[in-house]
Amino acid sequence: MLLSNITQFSPMFYLTGFPGLDTIEHWIFIPFFLMYLVAISGNCFILIVIKTNPRLHRPMYYLLSFLAFTDLGLSVSTLPTTMGIFWFKSHGIYFVACQIQMFCIHSFSFMESSVLLIMSFDRFLAICHPLRYSVIITSQRVIRAGLAVIFRGPVALVPLVLLLKTFPYCGPRVLSHSFCLHQEVIHLACTDTTFNNLYGLAVVVFTMMLDLVLIALSYGVILHTVARLASQEEQLRAFQTCTSHLCAVLIFFVPMVGLSLVHRFGKHVPLAVHLLMANVYLFVPPMLNPIIYSIKTKEIRHVISKLLSLRKVSTKSWS
Repeated sequence: MLLSNITQFSPMFYLTGFPGLDTIEHWIFIPFFLMYLVAISGNCFILIVIKTNPRLHRPMYYLLSFLAFTDLGLSVSTLPTTMGIFWFKSHGIYFVACQIQMFCIHSFSFMESSVLLIMSFDRFLAICHPLRYSVIITSQRVIRAGLAVIFRGPVALVPLVLLLKTFPYCGPRVLSHSFCLHQEVIHLACTDTTFNNLYGLAVVVFTMMLDLVLIALSYGVILHTVARLASQEEQLRAFQTCTSHLCAVLIFFVPMVGLSLVHRFGKHVPLAVHLLMANVYLFVPPMLNPIIYSIKTKEIRHVISKLLSLRKVSTKSWS
């Protein structure tokens, strides 16, 4: 009854969240709460460590801080509506709030894609041109590239999001996720959306897809360079410097490509697949990236071990 009352004149969208699982939503809340906790605390920890440790004020760690910032933004973008559904059973969202949320989600996704591209260029220079690395990759250049990355996605998205307000929306405005995505909202418009579809496709192709192709090319050159190294030990040591970044690339782009394919060509794919792909794409990378970089980055591991040792000392002193 509630869904049928969401008419063309209603300013609200209805976020379904997890259809058919209403009775166990309080159990689903637990893994989502843990994912948010790990993602937000982990990325905040990396940002604080890099900010407070002068030894980490280097290009590589500036890039890592950009990645942590985008992951943090991605987590915070979905937090209000997802937790609202779990805690308050609040499924309604005003259209303007929906616009803001989808703008933030897609903007931070584009930012993360661009940051991963810059990081792949960093690894390419470090392995293929080590003698020129310190000359080309400077802190100022990394910061400038980071700022360019921050503005590239949002600027391209502004027309896409603003055009949504010009469309009429007939019938029930029901979204199948617990957050707003452009590719889902556009399907609810009862008018010709060809321009929006083509523009959205062009933005994705010339940003995220182009980033993915360039990352793949950089790793092709890296693998070729590593294969030419004299000993197997040198090959392993060189490739180990890329493992953290390669993991970050895979956990971000694999779900992203899968979600894009499902939304554009999977009209007959079960709704559960749509929900799974969207949730993996938005929740898993922000949660896993700080864990991966904390394990694989020596300097961050050193900070963690130092904090643990200080905690042990304080515990002994209190006892």
